[in-house]
Amino acid sequence: MSIGYKFLYYTLSAVTFILGPLSRFVFYLIYGPKGQSVSKVTNPILLQSAKSLAQKIRSRELTAEEVMKAYIDRVKEVNPIINAVVATRYTEALEEAREVDRLLSLKPVPQELSVKDKPLLGVPLTVKEAFACKGMPNTSGLVSRKGLIANHDSPVVHNLREAGMIPFACTNTSELCMWYESANRVYGRTKNAYDDTKIVGGSSGGEGCIISAGASLIGVGSDIGGSIRMPAFFNGVFGHRPSKDLVCNDGQHPPATGGQIELLSTGPICRYAEDLPLALRIMAGPTANKIRLDTEVDLSKLRVLSMDDDGGSLLSSNVDQSIQQALQKAAKHLGQECGATVESVHFGLMKYSLDLWSAKMASDAEIPFACFMAGGKDTGQKINCFKEIFKWLGGRSDHTLPAIGLGIVENLLPKNDPRLPHLLFLLGELRKNLITLLGDDGVFLYPPHPVTAPYHNYPLLTPLNFSYTAIFNALALPVTQVPLGLSPDGLPLGVQVVAAPYQDHLTIAVAQELERAFGGWVTPGGS
Repeated sequence: MSIGYKFLYYTLSAVTFILGPLSRFVFYLIYGPKGQSVSKVTNPILLQSAKSLAQKIRSRELTAEEVMKAYIDRVKEVNPIINAVVATRYTEALEEAREVDRLLSLKPVPQELSVKDKPLLGVPLTVKEAFACKGMPNTSGLVSRKGLIANHDSPVVHNLREAGMIPFACTNTSELCMWYESANRVYGRTKNAYDDTKIVGGSSGGEGCIISAGASLIGVGSDIGGSIRMPAFFNGVFGHRPSKDLVCNDGQHPPATGGQIELLSTGPICRYAEDLPLALRIMAGPTANKIRLDTEVDLSKLRVLSMDDDGGSLLSSNVDQSIQQALQKAAKHLGQECGATVESVHFGLMKYSLDLWSAKMASDAEIPFACFMAGGKDTGQKINCFKEIFKWLGGRSDHTLPAIGLGIVENLLPKNDPRLPHLLFLLGELRKNLITLLGDDGVFLYPPHPVTAPYHNYPLLTPLNFSYTAIFNALALPVTQVPLGLSPDGLPLGVQVVAAPYQDHLTIAVAQELERAFGGWVTPGGS
């Protein structure tokens, strides 16, 4: 093990296991026992799935305009508390909704508005600000990109528009989408709808948060180490990381390079499980035929593998009991109530999740993160993060501490780590074993994170806890994040449901069953 890597390894281990737990009391003193939540969702329009709303708009039971107004009003109500929405197009969205209503009033209704062509006609859409959405900002939280407006739609946004959805807002991210708290120097920090002293996750944290607050139904997210699933978990909603090459990743900033290309997936974040297959099919477009979303899953013939911690990693926290119990409860339900075969398993290599993910990230040539901090490869510049940390201490930096820290770590790590070939071999072995066990009729239940949504800035003391989601990016497996109610302190619980490649329909079917059994999303502000 190189000196540089050994120093980082033991330093981060000490931070995670000593400073992390000891600091909880300090954060409790700073923030108090419980923060503010947004108000309970009561408007019936806001309590329906996207599929249901689309049907009611088409049948004229509801107008697209009144649906859009309901969502705009909800954003205006909750966003001063949570700061999840960072840009809006309310006027244009209302005009587009009125046009939908006008076309639906024609006799006959134009053929191009058929259910087949426009399955989500008139339904509001929010988009992670890192994705290009024509006429909207596309800064990815980077100060040097402030004022940059997208002149086109990314492929995934295009597909959703073509399906009839109407974008009305863009949501916050972490700086350059590389941290698991959504905060940056352009838009500030996003706060959890259940407790505003807690994080929303990242990098798709604004999406997870605005959906959980009842101010959106379906959102666009991306995931390179858990950036769909962590926000979905912390905010108590559904998120799906699709199988490889199912949804086009183009049109987001920063673009993936090198080994990152293999890790990145674009997918949906939804409030209701029944919207997952429809949203995924639309996002994927023609490649949706790679998976069997229309296949009915017989849960009694399902094999369920479960593992409730990472097997003893030195680099991440132990899994809270409430999260383990939620996972066990889900496994028990699938076995006793659905008739699935349930087995507790242990994969020893899971405790090396962070190493395996990092090896995949480092494989092949890639553009240094410090170049993206300076504006991207085309600028020919690179931020000196060692100097930047002193500017940050003096309050003069345009960058967040996590971004600066990542740039410093990137410089300290060895350029040619001799462990890389062996780690990639171990990753391949774990993938082969897991896929063999899962087959075409198995799912794997695994914790999404060691703790429920922590206090703001607390991830700085536990920076490696994202390994619970990151491992499945490295393994290139489809995963659905499923909410499982609230913890005793009122924060969302959940579980990751994993399957073999292109068996996305299995994880989504399990998500739908667990929603039916345990209630799925729970409105913030409830009694």
